[in-house]
Amino acid sequence: MFDFITKRSFGINLLIVIAFFFGLALLFFSLLGVITRHNEELTVPDVRGKSVKEAMAILEKAGFEADVRDSIYIDSIPPLSVWVQTPDKGARVKVGRTIYLTVNKVVAPMVKMPDLEGLTFRSAEMVLKSVRLNVGDTIYKPDFATNTILQQLLNGKRVKPGTPVAEGSNITLIISSGTGSIENPVPDFVGLTFAEAREMLNANNLSAGTIIIDPGVTDTANAFIIKQVPTRRNEIGDFNMVRAGESIDLWLSASKPVKDSTQVPVQQP
Repeated sequence: MFDFITKRSFGINLLIVIAFFFGLALLFFSLLGVITRHNEELTVPDVRGKSVKEAMAILEKAGFEADVRDSIYIDSIPPLSVWVQTPDKGARVKVGRTIYLTVNKVVAPMVKMPDLEGLTFRSAEMVLKSVRLNVGDTIYKPDFATNTILQQLLNGKRVKPGTPVAEGSNITLIISSGTGSIENPVPDFVGLTFAEAREMLNANNLSAGTIIIDPGVTDTANAFIIKQVPTRRNEIGDFNMVRAGESIDLWLSASKPVKDSTQVPVQQP
C-alpha cells in the first residue's frame, strides 16, 4: 500500500484525497435528512392541567423533549400542574423539539396589600388585579362618598396597606352606597364610651367624623363622649335629623359628663 502511494505522482495522490473527501461529504449530506429527521413532524399533545410528571411522560412518549421554563401561581388549579405550554397544543413541530412548560407553584408568593380605601370600585379592582389579588365579597354600606371603598378586609378582618398577603387571596370590599333617603333622629352619644359610641354608630349606619380628644385621655376606647355635633336636639328642643351614611363629630374626655335627667326639652311655642 505504501509503495502504491509513493510510486504515484503528487498530483494523482492529491486528486485521490480530494475525491475521497468529496465522497465523504456527499455521503454525510445524503444522510443528514435521516439523522435530523428532516421534514418529519408531529402534533404537540395537550398537557395543560396535567401534573408535571405526567406531562413530561406524555411528551417524551410522543417524541418530544420537555423542560420547565417558568412558574406562576393560579389558585384555581392544583400545585405543580401545567398552566401554559410552548408550542401550544395542536402545533406541528419537528420530532425531538423541546416543549417548554409553565407550572403552578406549590406555595403562593406573598404580595403587599395595596391601599384601596378612597378609591372607586373600578380602580380598586384594577389595583388588586395588578398584584394578583382577587375581589371577594362586596358589601355596601351607607356613606356620603358614593361608590368608594370604605374598608378592605381579609378573612373578615381589616387589613392594613403594606401587610404581606398570599397571592390569589380574596379581598372583601366595603363600598359606600351613598347617604340614605330617610331621615332619623340623631342618637344621643353623650355619656357613652367611645367604644360604645362606635357600636351605636355602626348600628345606625353612621360614621365617626372629626374626633377631638382631651389631653388627659390615655385610653381612647374607654374615654367618654362629652359633646357631639350634630346634637341630639336643636336649640328649640326638636330632634336633629340625620340620614344613614352621614357622620357625627365627637369630643372625648377622661371624665364622664353629668347629664341632667330632669331637664325638660324646650317646647316650640
